[in-house]
Amino acid sequence: MEDEVDRLVAAWNNERPDLDVAPLHVLSRISRLARHLDRARRAVFGAHGLESWEFDVLTALRREGTPYQLSPGRLLHATLVTSGTMTNRIDRLAAAGLVERHPDPLDKRGVLVRLTPAGLRRVDAAFADLLDREQVFLEGLSPAQRNALADLLRTLLVPFDS
Repeated sequence: MEDEVDRLVAAWNNERPDLDVAPLHVLSRISRLARHLDRARRAVFGAHGLESWEFDVLTALRREGTPYQLSPGRLLHATLVTSGTMTNRIDRLAAAGLVERHPDPLDKRGVLVRLTPAGLRRVDAAFADLLDREQVFLEGLSPAQRNALADLLRTLLVPFDS
């Protein structure tokens, strides 16, 4: 079975036989899959009235467990954005009634960002739908193939995550 990447690699091999285009076999497929995944995720989030960044913040809070709260600094670390960006995001989520700020009992000057009941319902519904949608991407793989692929991708990602 041939895909678009096979055709792309063949064309580059014809045009630039002096180059080793082998990385394209893996990385172009990852890139193409990421674009398809991004579109699917945006559709799911949109169906729940969320943007991707909103989902990121809400899921960071949701993963913490009850009472579903983090400091803005920990949210920065979890979502990899700047302080100014996070402040803006928290403001917008609070205005939408999905999070609220509470004084940090351990730091008189600090605040904690907490999911509201509406935020919890929204993120739980969006996450369940996302998992259903993402299962479709993996239907062609056996459980053993999924595990092997996950292991290989982890090997590639670990150096970037450290």
